[in-house]
Amino acid sequence: MSAMLRVAVVGHTNTGKTSLLRTLSRDELFGEVSDEPATTRQVEGIQLLLSDGEPVVLLLDTPGLEDPDGVLDALDEFAGGERFDMPERVRRFLESSGAATHYEQEAKVLRQMLEADAAMYVIDCREPVLGKYREELTILTYCAIPVLPVLNYVASPASREPEWREQLARLNLHAVVAFDTVVFDEAGERRLYEKLRTLLDAFDQSLQRLIEDRRRQGEWLRRAAAEYLAELLIDTAGCRRVIPGDIEPAKMREMILRNQDAVRQREQRTVDGLLRLFRFSRRHYEHEQLPLVNGSWGMDLFNPDALKHYGVRMGGGAAAGAAAGATLDAATLGATLGVGTVSGAAIGALLGTSIPLRQRILGRLHGLSEWRVSDETLRLLMLRQMTLIRALLQRGHAAQVPLATGDSANARRAREPLPAPVREARLKPRWSRLNPELFDPARGDRQVAVQRLAEEILRTLAVDAGAGTADPARAAGLPRR
Repeated sequence: MSAMLRVAVVGHTNTGKTSLLRTLSRDELFGEVSDEPATTRQVEGIQLLLSDGEPVVLLLDTPGLEDPDGVLDALDEFAGGERFDMPERVRRFLESSGAATHYEQEAKVLRQMLEADAAMYVIDCREPVLGKYREELTILTYCAIPVLPVLNYVASPASREPEWREQLARLNLHAVVAFDTVVFDEAGERRLYEKLRTLLDAFDQSLQRLIEDRRRQGEWLRRAAAEYLAELLIDTAGCRRVIPGDIEPAKMREMILRNQDAVRQREQRTVDGLLRLFRFSRRHYEHEQLPLVNGSWGMDLFNPDALKHYGVRMGGGAAAGAAAGATLDAATLGATLGVGTVSGAAIGALLGTSIPLRQRILGRLHGLSEWRVSDETLRLLMLRQMTLIRALLQRGHAAQVPLATGDSANARRAREPLPAPVREARLKPRWSRLNPELFDPARGDRQVAVQRLAEEILRTLAVDAGAGTADPARAAGLPRR
């Protein structure tokens, strides 16, 4: 096993050093993140592991530099008339009384710098370029190890990225990488490791293995997320409930409520699974407003207003036109259904029936009908889970605000036909886990349908990624600043 690369993560106080480590390690609980200055007071380390568990990089989180001007003066005092090389000057400073008292925080940083193979200097590029930052970089060069400036918060509208790049070039720092710790960019992470490779020949092989491992993990994540959603849609599309013809309106209402709750719980399991998959906890969304928060995401899955928000049109067939008002009342389980004044055609539209005509006729002859989730509800499920997946793919583990809405593709896709595997599942109640008395886990055709649907979802995600976004913070589920 090759030696593990040690990288000190340094910078001015409150620039996002701990946030960077959280995002790179996919660990939202590492360290403490706060808007208060000097949150990190001690040196903490976290390992970056390959998929097989082998550690390849040790990232060291260090306290913020608070008084670079004073430290630079103290370092210059040790030059005297003798010619000490720069690392030796730093060592002498660390042995002084000032390093144990007034410059205690800076001393902790410099000790790690002397023991590290490289450093990442984290810059909050929303801040103006000030003299104190130039002094900090000068101090770090005394340690004689490669320093890679990392421009953080580049997705913010307040970013001053061009100014920072110009100033760093004047300091002869041309290997610079932009990496936002909140709005995650897989390509940006890869560029960060590639820049380290150019600075560290001795660790070229281990960094290349990390880059390739991260690429495979990203592909696996996308496929696993697509399969989670495909399973949800197949289960929901195939869900079927038989309703006796002589059932009382009140009992029918109770049955529909029960069925709707089963679908909501199934969606909840998908949301929980996606959060675990991307290694986020439930605190990244508000439990009462699933799956995403802010306004419309808190709407009930079966509320027509939620469907309208996504451009999904209610009605169709006999429920359209004059029956539309009754259908909306029934969809919200209002008084209309309770007193039994809705027509049979409107109830059929409400229940979302889409079984073949022959089966309907046979069921009617036996006094039975079926409840199925409507196409509109299926579209809503698909749209908001796709939005959640896209947000998680672009969400850094340092994000502090809950997920929010925002997906321009939804309005267009709300009008597209349901994917063929979903329509096929309509006729296959044995495919749905929501039909425990019918579900057959041994059916190979179901798994084929899930994989076909997952491939279609992956193609959509790839198109979205290729199209990019003019507002990456919004795409990641973050509010505008």
